[in-house]
Amino acid sequence: MKKEEVPQDACKTYSGHKKLIYAVDEKGHYEGVKSSGWEVEGFATEMAVKALDNQLNKAKQDFIQGRVSPVAYYAPLFRFDLMSLAHATGFFQWQIKRHMKPSVFNSLSDKKLQKYSDVFNVTLQELKNPVIES
Repeated sequence: MKKEEVPQDACKTYSGHKKLIYAVDEKGHYEGVKSSGWEVEGFATEMAVKALDNQLNKAKQDFIQGRVSPVAYYAPLFRFDLMSLAHATGFFQWQIKRHMKPSVFNSLSDKKLQKYSDVFNVTLQELKNPVIES
C-alpha cells in the first residue's frame, strides 16, 4: 500500500488513537504511517469481539449449570482458544478438553491446577471457585 492510501476512516474501535501501519513512500521504501482506522477493519473487529463475548456468555452459563469446569470459563474470559491455552500451559489440547469436564477437573492435582492458575493469573482458590460477574 502506498503512503497516501493508508486508511483514515476514524474507526471507533481505535477510540481516538492511531495505529502504525507500514506503507511504501515515493522512493519505494517502507515507512511507518499513522492510521486512524479503516471502516471494514473496525466492523470486523466489532464482530470478532461480539463472537468472543457470546462464547464467554455460553461458557459462563455452562459453568453455572455445572456442565463445564472453571477451565472452560476462564479460557474465553482471558481470550484463550484451545491451541493458545495448550501452548501456555504445556498440556495437550486433548488433555485440556478433558480438564474442562467437572469430574476430571475435580480430580486434578494442585500441581496441574497451578499451571492454569499461572496462565489465567488467578490464585488456586480463585481457579477452583471462580467469582462469576453478572
